[in-house]
Amino acid sequence: MKGFKWNSSLLRLVVQHVVFEVESSSLQVLYSCSEPSVVHVEALASFDTGDTSTIFRRHWTCHPGSSKVRTVALTLPDWLVYQADWKIQPSAWVLTAMLRAWVSGAGSLDDYMSAPARAMTLLNLREPFSRPMKQHQLCLSWGLEMKWGALKDKIPQCPQEQEVAVFLSTLYASTGEKFGIVRTIQPFSDEVLESLRLKAIPYPWCAFSIWIYLLHPCRQQLCGVLHHLDSKRTYASPSLFLKNSGHLHIQMHGAPGVSSAFLSAFTVPIRQWCHLNVVLDGWMVRITMTCRDGQHYIVHSSNHVFDIAFHLDDTDGYFAVGGGEFVNGIEGYYGPIIYYRNRMLPQTESEGHIPPSITLMTEWYQSCHKFEFDVRMKIAQYLQRVRENGHSDVCVDAYNQWQSKDRFHIKAPQCEAWEAPSLPQRRHVFLIAEKLANKYGPLVRPVTIGKALYSLTLHKLTQAMDTRVISRMMPLLLQAGCLGDKRALYLSSVLYSSSAGVKPRPERAWLLALLAAQQDWRLALLRLGHLHHLGDQNVPPDPDLAYAYYANIAKQTSADRQNFTSQQTFVEAIYLNNEEVLKAQTNENHDLFHWLKLQARNGVAGAEQAMGRMLFWGQQGVSSDIQTAVRHYQRGALRLEDPVSMYDYAIVLLTGRGVERDIPKAVMFLKKALERGFVPAMNALGWYYEQHEKDYGRAVQLWEQADALGSPDAAMNLGVMHSQGFYPGKPADQVMAYHYFLKSAQRGHVDGAITLAEVWNKGIPNHMSRLPNHAVLWAKWASEQNGYLGRVLRKGLDAYFKEKWLMALIHYLMAAESGFASAQFNVAYLCEQNPGGFLTQAFVKQCMLRYYNLTIQSEYPDRYALIKMGDLLSVSNMTDKKDVTKAAEMYKLATLSGEPQGWYSLGMLVQEGETLPVSLLVELNLLLPYLTDKQDLLTTLYRRCIDSNATDAYIPCSLALFNVYLHSFWETNIVLKTSSTVAITAATVAMAFVISNIIRRYVMDTGQIT
Repeated sequence: MKGFKWNSSLLRLVVQHVVFEVESSSLQVLYSCSEPSVVHVEALASFDTGDTSTIFRRHWTCHPGSSKVRTVALTLPDWLVYQADWKIQPSAWVLTAMLRAWVSGAGSLDDYMSAPARAMTLLNLREPFSRPMKQHQLCLSWGLEMKWGALKDKIPQCPQEQEVAVFLSTLYASTGEKFGIVRTIQPFSDEVLESLRLKAIPYPWCAFSIWIYLLHPCRQQLCGVLHHLDSKRTYASPSLFLKNSGHLHIQMHGAPGVSSAFLSAFTVPIRQWCHLNVVLDGWMVRITMTCRDGQHYIVHSSNHVFDIAFHLDDTDGYFAVGGGEFVNGIEGYYGPIIYYRNRMLPQTESEGHIPPSITLMTEWYQSCHKFEFDVRMKIAQYLQRVRENGHSDVCVDAYNQWQSKDRFHIKAPQCEAWEAPSLPQRRHVFLIAEKLANKYGPLVRPVTIGKALYSLTLHKLTQAMDTRVISRMMPLLLQAGCLGDKRALYLSSVLYSSSAGVKPRPERAWLLALLAAQQDWRLALLRLGHLHHLGDQNVPPDPDLAYAYYANIAKQTSADRQNFTSQQTFVEAIYLNNEEVLKAQTNENHDLFHWLKLQARNGVAGAEQAMGRMLFWGQQGVSSDIQTAVRHYQRGALRLEDPVSMYDYAIVLLTGRGVERDIPKAVMFLKKALERGFVPAMNALGWYYEQHEKDYGRAVQLWEQADALGSPDAAMNLGVMHSQGFYPGKPADQVMAYHYFLKSAQRGHVDGAITLAEVWNKGIPNHMSRLPNHAVLWAKWASEQNGYLGRVLRKGLDAYFKEKWLMALIHYLMAAESGFASAQFNVAYLCEQNPGGFLTQAFVKQCMLRYYNLTIQSEYPDRYALIKMGDLLSVSNMTDKKDVTKAAEMYKLATLSGEPQGWYSLGMLVQEGETLPVSLLVELNLLLPYLTDKQDLLTTLYRRCIDSNATDAYIPCSLALFNVYLHSFWETNIVLKTSSTVAITAATVAMAFVISNIIRRYVMDTGQIT
């Protein structure tokens, strides 16, 4: 009130209960005033979210006069006084609560801070879980009472928050291409943390811990280390790159279109593990690098204060470790990478604690560097001797020279110190080095010796009869890997992982696969993708990391299919227990191949197509011969006017593969094939109009027609047109493109699967979230179409046909460890069959368990593998206990996939006295027979086996059912127990009945009787 003057005021608060245990306490207020005024009393609570709330408020008129005391009932809300229960909802955590009072003029808006008289006291409240429970005067419903009874004794736990984001927990092998690991950050669910994060966006306070190992300098202007892209696919804060000069480029972004960067004062060294700590503190960035050089640590640091206010919203877009959409990664390795979202680095990070995986790799490179140095020295010395003598001499030691001096007077060259006998494990290396130096001179390099060592190892393994030789070959493989042969690194990894002939060493197996993957070896990339997809004992599943490897090999698969060579073979999933498929395999000397060749010459279009397909792609055991395949295409197109051959011939004319490129002729044959209704020709013509005529309208028209007829290529092409904004009359539409990519992938198109996986890996802002698990599956499928994998599979099958069991096992192991399901099955099947006893029994059991188990983890598990896994789990041995529950689950999955032996195996479990899980009985609709008695359950199981219409299952299941009837008949008829003659007669009649049914079933299946 304007002009109002206070003479004197008095205000005092007295609270009777210091600690509030009930919602109402007495409050005494002593007050006085000299003018008409208002007394205000209120209670405030401040929460950990930073918010403040009024929880109690009272006011009354103060008349001038002597001091007065007013007693007020201080009533607080239940959520502040009692524990949460079925009625009282939990509240945010209260940090402080206070009670305050003040006097203001009548009609005045004076607040507490401007009041002439005021008083305040803190309320001492109990912690939430120390408060009493309220005794409600209410009756609970039955459902609510049951729910509360189940939850009331549950210990509350704080939700786990991603305050520390682990971008990479292990090592990642980077080939220096545009592949990397995508990570996204979610907002905090806790209101306090989320409010702090939002407040810190314009003034970030966080840190990053990054390990890197460079094998080569950056070959581009910039290489990605860790960069951040927002939802608009533009760079955001922070983005850390490596320049071709070796300096680190740190880039920050503020308002839209505003960015700034600086270079580190130091450079990143080659072949040293370095630990980068990047700290963001407001407008300042501090970067520290600690590198290990032998036993010494070298520390560098740089600080920079930006002249712009940069923003960091870590939930916007995604972070990429390594390469990405716009930048290549480094050539080397990324180690553990951790993002501390709202805190500084812990002490262990600032001290540069070295992870064990980094120590393991450092030891490998150090030993390899020393070994390679010794080999280079030997090569140089051999070359020096060749230059001096013009040819290679065999030196004679002093003793033999002295012994023969009376008989021979020819002076032999003396052995020099460097020619002293080498260590036994290095003998082959130096012998090969000497031979190659004599033959090729200065052209010899360590990597050449590594290739020769690998070839020597395979030759020795080919001649071996069992796995014992593998342990003797491991030093040669490791030496070849040290000298740069990535195939040797991968094979060593496979052998250590599978324990074939050597002791299992999973850590070394992982390291060797990592080394091979960094050199871009396709099977190693597949293996690491598979390993991080499913996880292993020491490796947790990580779909983002798995995708990074699969994306690399998937892109190579697409390129390899466009540049098919003799080192590639069409991938065929052939199972060794499938006799029909095995009989269909052929080669250039096989009768089936010659018969098809004759049929093709006689004008059979199907034979001409089959010959061209087998020779072009190297299918069914035939070696790839593109020139001969083209002649079959040409003959089918010209002589037979077969639309399939016309299309195939037109494609090779368009691409110039195996024939001189002739686009007009190709278009002519495509139009002829289209006139005959061949849909792929429609798509190819659309491609011609888009690429050569730039007639997008005509191209899209043809592709829309082909897509409606189910063409995978047309769907892929339409997706590209929508994605890049080339569809006539329509802007770029990523959502529409996604739907076409999905159709293309579902129809079996490799590039469609790759593009779909890319979309799912990053998502579509404002339309579709990331689906990393889906992305991995499609990238895996595309990767497994790689021709180099097909070559390994073919070598394994060829060795199997030639009864080279060890080489068949090794080649299938190489494919199995890459995650290919049929190869995993074939390894287990080879171990199970163990032809010639070339495997030890201990390895057979371990091999079957491992690889049948891997087989059933595929998207479409093999039924035979399910049965075998059930058999392995249903028996016990000295090392493993039987697991009836898991065995029954395997048999159940087999029955659901149509395998009658699953019913039979379940029956055998019941006959052995085992109890089947109730959930399984319910799922298989067996609960009623189970509740009746054991005989009804067995009868139902064997009846279902018989009714499966599988000829192979009819006899064993019929005999098993007869056995059930016989046992039941014997146990329930006392007379039969005392009369063996009657029993034998009954058994004979029953057996005759079963046999007659078997014969009738055979006649029904074959249609004849003899």
